[in-house]
Amino acid sequence: MELQKFVTLFSEQFDNTPIDSFTPNTRFKELSEWGSLTALSIIAMVDEEMEVRITGSDIRSVETIEELFNLAKSK
Repeated sequence: MELQKFVTLFSEQFDNTPIDSFTPNTRFKELSEWGSLTALSIIAMVDEEMEVRITGSDIRSVETIEELFNLAKSK
């Protein structure tokens, strides 16, 4: 999977945040819509799309969408 596709899939997990808010450098935990349910959606999306299991600890260990993408790819 390429980074831009990951960013697009990531953005689809948010209902009210404008799509132009999402770039590889977006600090996703700073978005007003970010919360535990969104984190679970991201975990499920990564599992389904990349066939990789990430954890809440993995998400807490990164700051940007690109960092999460790189972490998932490394697994």
